Amino acid sequence: MRAILAGTVQAYRSDPAYQHRPDIHDELDWIGRRLNQPIRIALAGTLKAGKSTLVNALVGEEIAPTDATEATRIVTWFRNGPTPRVTANHRGGRRTNVPITRDPRDRGLTFDFTRLDPAEVFDLDVEWPAAELIDATIIDTPGTSSLNRDVSERTLRLLVPEDGVPRVDAVVFLLRTLNAADIALLKQIGTLVGGASGALGVIGVASRADEIGAGRIDAMLSAKDVATRFTAEMDKTGICQAVVPVSGLLALTARTLRQSEFVALEKLAGVDATELNKAMLSADRFVREDSQLPVDAATRAALLERFGMFGIRISIAVLRAGISDSVALADELLERSGLVALRDVIDQQFAQRSDLLKAHTALVSLRRFVEAHPIYATPYIVADIDPLLADTHAFEELRLLSALRSRPTTLNDEEMASLRRIIGGSGTDPASRLGLQPDTPYDGPRAAFAAAQRWRRRADHPLNDPFTTRACRAAVRSAEALVAEYAAQRR
Repeated sequence: MRAILAGTVQAYRSDPAYQHRPDIHDELDWIGRRLNQPIRIALAGTLKAGKSTLVNALVGEEIAPTDATEATRIVTWFRNGPTPRVTANHRGGRRTNVPITRDPRDRGLTFDFTRLDPAEVFDLDVEWPAAELIDATIIDTPGTSSLNRDVSERTLRLLVPEDGVPRVDAVVFLLRTLNAADIALLKQIGTLVGGASGALGVIGVASRADEIGAGRIDAMLSAKDVATRFTAEMDKTGICQAVVPVSGLLALTARTLRQSEFVALEKLAGVDATELNKAMLSADRFVREDSQLPVDAATRAALLERFGMFGIRISIAVLRAGISDSVALADELLERSGLVALRDVIDQQFAQRSDLLKAHTALVSLRRFVEAHPIYATPYIVADIDPLLADTHAFEELRLLSALRSRPTTLNDEEMASLRRIIGGSGTDPASRLGLQPDTPYDGPRAAFAAAQRWRRRADHPLNDPFTTRACRAAVRSAEALVAEYAAQRR
């Protein structure tokens, strides 16, 4: 990609029509700069899907306002920076600093818009010193189903821009329900992010999962069933690589758990089960002033806001099972929230393939650019780009991971699991692809060679349908790449 871009830059500098067009050269520089920046991951979904809460949970700090303020109606970019800073990018190019204030109700940070007109702000840049933002820029978008047309259009301009030039490298789409509008938007996003051959970086989240089961202690089990149903529905389109149930509120609380909250939960866990169940029949009953619970009403109300009924119930159950300190409780809640599973999927699908996804975005962007500004070299540049978009094996792996969820094959369950693993469904390092344990490094070359032989035989099976043959041949190429990698290491 860098070689193609360098040749394109030289071609435009040599073309008399564009030699003195700084706007053209700035756009080419912008495509190149994006290759050196962290991967851009957008969080999208309908209104009140929990996007800002999930941003906070992923970062581990309450840096994204979650109330229905002006800030939640503007596209906001969260990047790593040495000190906290918020910059408003106005329509027309002007930039101003935005004061950061603490919400008076202790609901994290909020941005002070008293001196700004939100309608004139194009987007916000938030710089924050967070380890989670070093390798990824997270973009929080307004709800796509907002009654305010301008608010919804802000998100659409980012995810499906009219010029067809991708603004993001990957998308996490939050779903509370699955309707025709969601599927249509996901198809548009998948086409843009992945090109004409299908989605590369789109995963789904069954958001606010704790509310699916009405806050019951088994709410996450219900949410997993819903996520499975969402997956089955989207399997028919091949537009999404995974659907993960996540309780963003519980995940955020787990990552920001306070010792005072642990002490209050311990007191509640010590109450007789029958009495506590009566007090927790409803949220209103739980925060009643005349309750005999050993925690005052104000603290109970604060717990309810921070944990939700599901979080309180699961915390008490875990404490009664033997958890005895706040760190262990936070770890248990984080695991049960679904955030660990989501981060694993993001790592496997996005982080480990960040260079690939950024290169793909740059290839698509450059192709659109040379078509919009044709020169004598345009056919040659397109001829260099198109084979990469069509044939690069790493792109094929990502598309297969998505398509395998929606296309029938003649593979049995064991073969399917092995296929997904060899093409990177469990990680892109050799050990993950081959299913090796860390203590067996010398089995790698032999295992890679055996995998190549096994998948070559499976690709030639006479009863294969065309898609199964394509998938098996992709597995052969993945295994052969590992053989070549091990051979290079030995040399």
